Amino acid sequence: MSAKRTSKPSRKSGKPRKGRANLARLRKATEAQIRRTSPPELADLPADFFADAVLVQPTPKKPISLRVDEDVLRWFKAQGPRYQSRMNAVLRAYMAAAKKGAA
Repeated sequence: MSAKRTSKPSRKSGKPRKGRANLARLRKATEAQIRRTSPPELADLPADFFADAVLVQPTPKKPISLRVDEDVLRWFKAQGPRYQSRMNAVLRAYMAAAKKGAA
């Protein structure tokens, strides 16, 4: 067993990790700042667009060991960060299609 200790990175810096939102900064943003920095396609949303929105909490992932062909893994990794999440999405889409076909 390795004597090397592993630990999570410190969150004391207040700086979000790559790909994570800085929620403290977002909470302080004014409506004008949000409107100014929003993409143009969001400008024409009706006022009640989010009225029926439902918060969906992500389900926890189960760590497993999975053996895949080397070229498949290489291809997913070449698509960029979060390749495991994309692999999960592909498996989920296959599962949904198989369920739909079985019904």
